[in-house]
Amino acid sequence: MWLSKRDPDAPTEILNWRLWYGVFVFGLMGAARGLDEGLTGTTASLKSYSTTFGLKDPSLTKAEQADRLSNITSMVQMGSILGALVAFYLTDKIGRLWATRELCLVWICGTAIYLSAASTGHIGMVYAGRFIMGVGIGQTTVVAPTYLAEVAPRFVRGLCVCMFSGSVYFGIMLGYFSVWGSSLHISNTSQMQWVVPNLLHIYFAGIIALLSCFATESPRWLVKVDKQEKAMNNLSKLRNLPTDHWYVQSELMDINDQLNREKEATLGSKWFGPLKELVMLPSNRYRLMLSAMTQILGQWSGANSITIYAPEYFAMMGTTGSSEKLFATAIFGVVKFVSSMICAFFLIDYIGRKKSLISGITIQFVSMLYMAIFLVIDTGVSNEEDVQTKSEKSAAIGAIVMIYVSGFGWALGWNSVQYLINSEIYPLRLRAIGGSFAMTFHFVNQYGNSKAVPEMFLTLTTGGTMFFFAAVTLLGLAWVYFFLPELSGKSLEAIDAVFDLPWTVIGRKGKDLTVGVGSVVEAVGEKGGIDNVEHVTDNDRKV
Repeated sequence: MWLSKRDPDAPTEILNWRLWYGVFVFGLMGAARGLDEGLTGTTASLKSYSTTFGLKDPSLTKAEQADRLSNITSMVQMGSILGALVAFYLTDKIGRLWATRELCLVWICGTAIYLSAASTGHIGMVYAGRFIMGVGIGQTTVVAPTYLAEVAPRFVRGLCVCMFSGSVYFGIMLGYFSVWGSSLHISNTSQMQWVVPNLLHIYFAGIIALLSCFATESPRWLVKVDKQEKAMNNLSKLRNLPTDHWYVQSELMDINDQLNREKEATLGSKWFGPLKELVMLPSNRYRLMLSAMTQILGQWSGANSITIYAPEYFAMMGTTGSSEKLFATAIFGVVKFVSSMICAFFLIDYIGRKKSLISGITIQFVSMLYMAIFLVIDTGVSNEEDVQTKSEKSAAIGAIVMIYVSGFGWALGWNSVQYLINSEIYPLRLRAIGGSFAMTFHFVNQYGNSKAVPEMFLTLTTGGTMFFFAAVTLLGLAWVYFFLPELSGKSLEAIDAVFDLPWTVIGRKGKDLTVGVGSVVEAVGEKGGIDNVEHVTDNDRKV
């Protein structure tokens, strides 16, 4: 019934266990980033970890301690930059499934080196291990969203890709709770206090690698490497329909039609042809702008820094005691995970990407502004010796609530859209390299953010830092309204038509001006099935 409302021409069989299995396996890769973000800041707050690696060394100045913490945190982001860069080559060369197994192996090797530092205490092993971990983790952000966007039917593409962003918060939540649990039940004099939670990296990498053996390779990648028969069989499996069914045949026609047009447009180009195409065509430059701005505005809106340095944020808002801060942080993980699931199941494909993002940004802006004003007015809130008045306590509780509210806004908005948009806006020939560019830019900004935030809290007032985040969030709201197109309900092949419009109307009117343009699946459905495929006109399938 739900599918008939969203796409009355689509067979009900297309939503089946093979599709959801693939969505589960590749969606679970989001936990790679989530585990790191959830474990890094909380692990650093453990006495066993901070003592071993000198994070509270009295011989170091506050600035030097902050610099060491940011170095440890940012090593994964540095490795992820390299991982995102190489992912486009690997995912197109060896396929989505083998790229998944390769990145899991790299992820496990990096984690093993990182955890080996427990026995030596060498900070260099921490840096090296976390960098190699990052190379594997960075690849997940290209491989998984690309696969999910390629295998998903158009009316559930938002849901499928958002399983990846939802898993980010599943990983964060597990990371938060595992550190909180180890702080309660493992002595702070034992290195196992921080090693045990970080073993989650190895568990997840192994599980994903094993589960990938039973997943179905992307038909769109198989078409790209000219394995037509295998592509048809895989698409038949994913849609749970016979190979000669009109829905399977028309979807294959869409894929081949787009690929043939791309080949004609780039006939005779050298190996750097895709890169040249990416930067020379106006439609692709607009796509690059979307990729870059979603990452800049999302990363500098402040939500990601709260995720990584959550215990410090709760301390600023008046939460005292190590266990209390870790517990508050763990609940923060639950809020973000539940929020991302609400967005994936009930919003992203129903109200659309744009409305969902605008709603999330608005919520995030209000919460950031409240925290900024609170920190400017109550400058002594983080000092345990200061006695708060009743009104100050109420305001502090409000600030703590606003941390959770900001997490809800982020999960509803930027976090869901930053993966989804970049996985669906690029044509098949450029999808991997476009996604690689987007996620490289993502990790460059995340690296800068993780390095800058500890210093910002030292050189700026904490309230000033929050005002900066609020200003970026407000700027993002304006940018989304004018420049981000609504793409919900469109097939990957039909999306091209939106970017062929003048750049001045893409963001505000792109979807409305391209209704019914660009997809054989939609045209065949309207004309009555496979018997009428030959009657689909050029006007029906134009882009």
